[in-house]
Amino acid sequence: MKRVELMNVSKTYDKKTEVISNINVMIEPGEFFVLVGPSGCGKSTMLRMIAGLEEITGGILRIGEKEANHLPPSKRDISMVFQNYALYPHLSVMENIVFGLHVKKIPKLERKTRCKDVAAMLGLSEYLNRKPRELSGGQRQRVALARAIVNEAPICLMDEPLSNLDAKLRAHMRSEIRQIQRRLGITMIYVTHDQVEAMTMGDRIMILHDGKIQQVGKPIDIYNHPANPFVATFIGSPPMNIAEGVMKRLQSEILVGDECEIKIPVEDSRLLQTEQVLVGIRPEHIKVASKETSHENRMVVEAINVEILGNETIFSFKIGSHEWMAKWNGQWHLHIGDQIPIQMDYESLCLFDRKTNERIKSATDIENNILDKEVFL
Repeated sequence: MKRVELMNVSKTYDKKTEVISNINVMIEPGEFFVLVGPSGCGKSTMLRMIAGLEEITGGILRIGEKEANHLPPSKRDISMVFQNYALYPHLSVMENIVFGLHVKKIPKLERKTRCKDVAAMLGLSEYLNRKPRELSGGQRQRVALARAIVNEAPICLMDEPLSNLDAKLRAHMRSEIRQIQRRLGITMIYVTHDQVEAMTMGDRIMILHDGKIQQVGKPIDIYNHPANPFVATFIGSPPMNIAEGVMKRLQSEILVGDECEIKIPVEDSRLLQTEQVLVGIRPEHIKVASKETSHENRMVVEAINVEILGNETIFSFKIGSHEWMAKWNGQWHLHIGDQIPIQMDYESLCLFDRKTNERIKSATDIENNILDKEVFL
């Protein structure tokens, strides 16, 4: 296992187009580290710089104890799985898997042994004599993964390897890749634009936007404590609802929405010092209002879209010019145009300074609902 460290790493094209800006991060040995962000944020470029396929414009890259800025890819002791699998169509599955070992002049008997072991691990033993065109998408993905694993490199890079698969197969491969990484104990750096993959696979995730780090941390910590509105709306499905808010010191309340439709009492007077805020709330924290709900927290909204998914129901409504969503467990027989009573509690709100975008309050009721493992013992 090896550590990967990026110190003030940047990437510029034509001396003026900066796509990566001052990246500082330490990826620990044996860690499953996920780079996630929208298309064009620089995550694949960063992976290619680690691989040696892109030149580093500024900063230092360390792999293990060595500075790797000018090391060729073959000297970096890494393997890589590409988005398009990059299999040789004229070679068999076995020949594709051991191609890198052949280039490294590994003895034939050892190549065969390693190939059989990896093929058994990934369920490819019966396909070793087939050509890639005779395989399904999931099988081709496993061949690409086998080719990376068979090299026994301590670091494996994966560039959106599941984006070409259907939803069911993606879910299966997510679990399979994670289990293999744990079994082998390798350091894995995984690039994706899919926040579900990031949340379910990573020990830690790094969220990028416009070539800059937005937040690094454990997936659940980022979900519960987003650093800024971009992270809040990028992580989570459906995303966090966001609207402008105004703090009213004399009334000790927040007016939410560009037409100030919602009034929520503020329980912490220290937050009243920031007048212009962005108010966020997760869809699952918007609750159905009961008869006992206080008048201050209760409001009636009109459903403009309804999705009944079997185990949960999602509906949309307007807060001024913003379209918000609520997510409730179970099957709710709602229809477009229905008037629905809802409530939003102060504990469920996430607040950001509108000028700096910095978080000034996290939702505190999330932590109150986390079950400790002792409950199950």
